[in-house]
Amino acid sequence: MAVSTDVLVLGSGAAGLTFALHMARTARVILITKDVRGESNSAYAQGGIAAVWHADDDFDNHVQDTLVAGAGLCRREAVEQTVRQAPARVQDLIDIGTRFTRRDAPNDDEYDLHREGGHSHRRILHADDLTGAEIVRALLAACEQDPNIELLDHHAAIDLVTESWLARRAGAIPPERDRVVGAYVLDTATAEVTAIAAKTVVLATGGAGKVYLYTTNPRGATGDGMAMAYRAGARIANMEFVQFHPTCLFHPKETSFLITEALRGEGGKLVDAEGKRFMDAYDPRGELAPRDVVARAIDDVLKRRGLPCVYLDMRHHSRAHLEQHFPNICAKLDGLGIDMATQPIPVVPAAHYFCGGVQTDLSGETSIAGLYAIGEVACTGLHGANRLASNSLLEALVFAKAAAEAIAVSLPTTAAPLEAPPWDHGKAVDSDELVVINQTWEEIRRFMWNYVGIVRTHRRLKRAQRRVELVQDEIRKYYWDFRVTEDLIELRNLAMVAEMVVRCALDRRESRGLHYTLDFPEQDARQIQDTVIARPTG
Repeated sequence: MAVSTDVLVLGSGAAGLTFALHMARTARVILITKDVRGESNSAYAQGGIAAVWHADDDFDNHVQDTLVAGAGLCRREAVEQTVRQAPARVQDLIDIGTRFTRRDAPNDDEYDLHREGGHSHRRILHADDLTGAEIVRALLAACEQDPNIELLDHHAAIDLVTESWLARRAGAIPPERDRVVGAYVLDTATAEVTAIAAKTVVLATGGAGKVYLYTTNPRGATGDGMAMAYRAGARIANMEFVQFHPTCLFHPKETSFLITEALRGEGGKLVDAEGKRFMDAYDPRGELAPRDVVARAIDDVLKRRGLPCVYLDMRHHSRAHLEQHFPNICAKLDGLGIDMATQPIPVVPAAHYFCGGVQTDLSGETSIAGLYAIGEVACTGLHGANRLASNSLLEALVFAKAAAEAIAVSLPTTAAPLEAPPWDHGKAVDSDELVVINQTWEEIRRFMWNYVGIVRTHRRLKRAQRRVELVQDEIRKYYWDFRVTEDLIELRNLAMVAEMVVRCALDRRESRGLHYTLDFPEQDARQIQDTVIARPTG
């Protein structure tokens, strides 16, 4: 069965939904999500969205904070574009009904602004401590009311279809610059594969935290868009820069619950098992240093002292204050028997955000014509070597609108896409060996955590590279022997993400931002450039 549309969007987080809303004003949009609509990294974002909002702040401050955090690798034009559009994009959210938290002072109608690590001012708008969920709620409600947007739940993209792929399949000469023409999509409810033809395809698939053993990301963060774009031949950049959030809850019953940075913005102190602070020994900014600094400091304390975790101490605030400002975190901790008004919170670092991804221009277009990438799947140049807290939701909004505007201009003159052939299962049969997928998934996540984590060495990276090659060989054989499933799609993509991270990490022989290696512990001015890779498609 074949389906066609003007624009196909893969992913239903903040980036995908925002783009769909803008794009639907001028085109037909099909938006697919492999889970239920709205399930995404965006929905789990606690802290908020950064924007210059108060009179004592200005764009130059926000730009400078972003550049400092990015450790010399930010693309200045991307930073300026994002920061200067921030207030307008936040206002867009307010206009569709997003309910940001207001200050609790009497007769004060201003929004409550948090401050987070790396920020010089309070500029984080939030919806209590469930900001992402509130933003996605409002965006999804607006999308569901738009007749030009078709939302398809439980549809997992398998691969992109490009003109070059079709040409090679037909024995013809590929075009000089490739163009995307659609994607193969698996309906996970029926197990049927559909070819969806589109003039433009937008990747809004989020990040790949599940490539690591410990992560704050939800189950679906398996790097699908990054892997599909890589297989199609798109340029990928800076995959070595994986942000580990310093404070993920350490508890046997809850392995991926984020403890928002906003707690440190409210004076939270990191302490060891004896209750002693340690951050001042690592950075004069203490707990408000950028995330890469804080995560490495915690990692060092854990390894040097043999500790299972450190603690975030919020006991300087009353129970009433904490319940008012962080109701979701209070409720979650209460359910686990932790009262953060009287007990420090056990925390460890965990994989949180990919600063690298599919390389794009300032409109979100990739090196493949007609293929756009927005949100965490993309590398726009905003984050450089380390993302500034709460710039991620902002980037999703700004580049979603930029992509929609660019596509609206090009779409009327874009030819109808070439039709992809029906999906061919070949001799593949249904698998009765799910244990193989589970075991391989676990193996990838464990060696990535041990060898390609917060602190790296060349030897560990080479070990990881050898294991990636072995795993990918096994997956290739399995992939062609058995019918495609969502689990197999995700496993294939995770292995490819692991390959990209290791490849980029080996290429960068210095320590910068989120990439820290004991073999090259200093920054090297000769390496102030993106690490760009591409997979041969011939």
